[in-house]
Amino acid sequence: MFNNSEWLSQHREEVIDPAREIIDPHHHLWPAPHLSYDLEGLWSDTGDGHNVTATVFMECGAAYRADGPEHLRPVGETEFVTAAAERAAASPGKAQIIGIIAHADLRLAHLDEVLDAHEAAAKGRFRGIRHAGARDAHPEALTIPGRAPEGLYSDPDFRRGVARLGQRGLTYDTWNYHHQITDFAALARAVPGTTMILDHFGTPLGVGPYEGRREEIFEQWKDDIAEVAACPNVYAKLGGMAMPDNGYGWNTRPRPPSSDEFVEAQAEWYHHAIKLFGPERCMLESNFPVDRLSISYRTLWNGLKKITAGYPETARDAMFSGTARKVYKL
Repeated sequence: MFNNSEWLSQHREEVIDPAREIIDPHHHLWPAPHLSYDLEGLWSDTGDGHNVTATVFMECGAAYRADGPEHLRPVGETEFVTAAAERAAASPGKAQIIGIIAHADLRLAHLDEVLDAHEAAAKGRFRGIRHAGARDAHPEALTIPGRAPEGLYSDPDFRRGVARLGQRGLTYDTWNYHHQITDFAALARAVPGTTMILDHFGTPLGVGPYEGRREEIFEQWKDDIAEVAACPNVYAKLGGMAMPDNGYGWNTRPRPPSSDEFVEAQAEWYHHAIKLFGPERCMLESNFPVDRLSISYRTLWNGLKKITAGYPETARDAMFSGTARKVYKL
């Protein structure tokens, strides 16, 4: 799925501001043969010119245990990533995986058993849970459809689990679609003691019934995201909008986009989110290798540096590394 290096190589830019430290707070790993993006794949991207010193792994349903209790099977993913992080530690000049966001069903009565297992498996890297809320009425139109049940964010057991994360000093990440943002805001208000991170701008969709409606969705999104930004326990991950389901169509073109094209298409979303949350509550992300379907790592981070070029240095430092370091206690 991600073996598109030849296509990406058709557009190659000089790296902008190569000394700037980047902590990439959102990437995935998959073992071969399933999708196959391993440590070496990650390093081929993080080592392509930008100064990526560290990363945070985000759960993606990879390498689950094949047997044993169902609720503990996601711990296999943490074991897989921890093994990669330990291998990375032997190469200190390369990007280090220093945080792991795992998966658990937050509705479980015995949630602490799962959290304890992740903590033991991660060997000091466990930082939080993502139990995503993404659900859309038209999954057949999506390349990566969310599978959350209806009403997850308002489920009392789920909210109790999110609260438990905060009590244990862990974070809650989520991925949902643009039409679910106000539901997420209600969750954030209901559980103010847990630090929450909204991934990918709330994923504005642009395919299926949402195709051709980008400006309409943007106008509604501005109101909805303001409701989320009013919750001081929520942080925003800015990125992840080069997925096929965002509808820009870059993955279907003969050549990949340039950073200037990326900036022209998406800068207004970034500027609006930064205005609402403030740089100290924003972190720039790659969402690789999923966004790799549409844009190269080098080009993406060039675009992010261009978008943020007019902000003060303290703000840029926060968005490229400082906020991630603070939120995930890296």
